[in-house]
Amino acid sequence: MLKVTNLTKAYDNKKVVKGISFEVKEGEIFGILGPNGAGKTTTLEMIETLREIDEGSAIVDGIDVSQEPQKVKYIIGVQPQSPAFMDKVKLTEQLEQMAAAYGQTVHAMKLLEEVGLKDKANSYVENLSGGQRQRFSIVASLVHKPKVFFMDEPTTGLDPQARRHLWELIKKTRDSGVTVILTTHYMEEAEILCDRVAIMDNGKIIALDTPKNLIQQLLKRGFKKAKHVEQADLEDVFIDLTGKDLKD
Repeated sequence: MLKVTNLTKAYDNKKVVKGISFEVKEGEIFGILGPNGAGKTTTLEMIETLREIDEGSAIVDGIDVSQEPQKVKYIIGVQPQSPAFMDKVKLTEQLEQMAAAYGQTVHAMKLLEEVGLKDKANSYVENLSGGQRQRFSIVASLVHKPKVFFMDEPTTGLDPQARRHLWELIKKTRDSGVTVILTTHYMEEAEILCDRVAIMDNGKIIALDTPKNLIQQLLKRGFKKAKHVEQADLEDVFIDLTGKDLKD
């Protein structure tokens, strides 16, 4: 579904993405992990047609991003770190207008129901909680039925319950046939969600495999850490005290 070859980006003659190559299979959740400044967001933005590619290529479902950016835009969905929506416009109206921009019509109430926001249909985005806003951002990015969905640190700033709820929504999106590519700082999130992960550092991909295989490779190199297993942690306490069901 995605083939990246020797992808490169520089600012002021300093390369921030240094000739990386990788492929993403159709129907998988693919994660890009790395510290701040590793080049994760820049990589996504080049593939999403938001930044010019200096060298190399990105092919999405057979379409060259540099050669046919408009075609690519019609088959991808993008959820940025800080999505922006129109003020004082109801959720149903937002979805209908976004779909219309792609020449599509949608059943807005049905879409909102699928992400647990049916009761917020007549609300404004600015009145939603953080978790609700992220769920709405996902459904808004999928109104035109994209083949590939890009998410840049989707759960940053969410409490544990909202984060887990969003994980289920991401899995549901993948199960509907959409290929998901995301960046994250949460290792637990990557381990639970991602079929494969690429680890970036200093503009390069330094490892790429399934989370399980990467962990096994580390153990085979002799890695050990002190083991002290608790039956519960603070996140479990938080969820138990504030409600066992996932909520905002």
